[in-house]
Amino acid sequence: MNLNKPQINSLISAILALKDEKEAKRFLRDLLTEAEIEEFSKRWQAAQMLDKKIPYTEIVKQTGLSSTTVARVANWLKNGKGGYRLMLNKLHHHNSISRRKSCVKYA
Repeated sequence: MNLNKPQINSLISAILALKDEKEAKRFLRDLLTEAEIEEFSKRWQAAQMLDKKIPYTEIVKQTGLSSTTVARVANWLKNGKGGYRLMLNKLHHHNSISRRKSCVKYA
């Protein structure tokens, strides 16, 4: 897939312009159907669970995704363009900083 198409670049620019969670929720709700948002959130949940080495059967049970979709997410996580890994690492780093700040705050 060519990700350098003008319409894709325009969508990416719009996503990058979002300033907070509230804006992201509003934009996603207008851009996608409820079913699409639900599906994408389940795939992201599967990626997070795969990163924690949770078995496929448990991921299927908890997310409602098919085993084929879980396998596809696992393949993208391992052999994709690195997008899942990038976000997992960013969020892990962000959460680590947040936890340290809350520990210092109460120390």
